[in-house]
Amino acid sequence: MSGILFSVFKCYFDASSKKIIIIMIFTAKWVVVLFGFFFIFSAFLMLFAPEKAREILRKAGSTNFINYAEITIRMIPATALIICSEFSKYPGIFRIFGWFMLLTSIVLYFVPRQIHHNFSLKSAEILKPLYFQLIAPFACLFGCALIYSVNLYCSE
Repeated sequence: MSGILFSVFKCYFDASSKKIIIIMIFTAKWVVVLFGFFFIFSAFLMLFAPEKAREILRKAGSTNFINYAEITIRMIPATALIICSEFSKYPGIFRIFGWFMLLTSIVLYFVPRQIHHNFSLKSAEILKPLYFQLIAPFACLFGCALIYSVNLYCSE
């Protein structure tokens, strides 16, 4: 395998380890694809139900469960972007975006929940329904770009 994981540590990998890494990369790719579909779904929500999107934004950080679930779930596609970056069409962008998401998620664990919630309330107040509709096409394009950029058929 030509991947960094294999070339750096190839003497430490036996056949079963290689299978585990291949499965991990395969899973990461599909997590990124699902993340792209999440962006597309969010775009349609913002376009056709902007008030609902605004209501969801207002709930960010509103309870301990929502706050920490949101942050933890956000770390899953972030990690997937990092893992499959080497096998994507744009490895540098995947890596930077993944690390940015992961590091900001870690920082959010230490930001008091009320500050996070107040930020989401203020953002929801600024972002009028029309603004959600205007940014919806960009969210859709970003989701499509993520899906397009994942190289699903090879892991070498």
